[in-house]
Amino acid sequence: MNPPNLIILVLFYSRHGATRKLAQLIAQGIESVPGCDARLRTVPAVSTVAEASAPDVPADGAPYVELDDLQECAGLALGSPTRFGNMAAAMKYFWDGTASQWLSGALAGKPACVFTSTGSLHGGQEATLLSMMIPLFHHGLMVLGLPYTNPELMSTASGGTPYGASHWAGLDGKNAVTDDEKRLAIALGRRLAQTAVALRAAA
Repeated sequence: MNPPNLIILVLFYSRHGATRKLAQLIAQGIESVPGCDARLRTVPAVSTVAEASAPDVPADGAPYVELDDLQECAGLALGSPTRFGNMAAAMKYFWDGTASQWLSGALAGKPACVFTSTGSLHGGQEATLLSMMIPLFHHGLMVLGLPYTNPELMSTASGGTPYGASHWAGLDGKNAVTDDEKRLAIALGRRLAQTAVALRAAA
């Protein structure tokens, strides 16, 4: 009897769709690996008004993440647009509420990767990716990057870094995902899934 497919959580926040597009490409890479299923989830926006609240179900796109998604996943891809070289407040707010998962070690030993989109080419892609790694390290996740065996890292003139996939969306958010960015995002998802499969086989 075959074991159940591994669930790889693709958790992202996206305001204008660029980070969501990367999430979909990473999910494509995950699902190219036999035995792996991608689970896309997002987080609600954070309001500056304390009384405001988001609806329980998003109007469209991926459902909101639940803490059980962290427990159930065999790997995690984490994505956020860049906010002054850091992850968006909505994503940070979510991770600030995961103390019980940290205490229980729910994520320890699972593979993870990060991805981002930016409005300007040098607007903090790599700083954002590094900032998203910090809570993952605290949770005991094994963070993966993109090796230079992916030739697109040497040819890209837009997004794509060894720290994770990225996309230069432009100031109006309308730049299309380039071929290099697309291939790197798919490669990152595939690498994450392959690592999760290898870890299950070694257990």
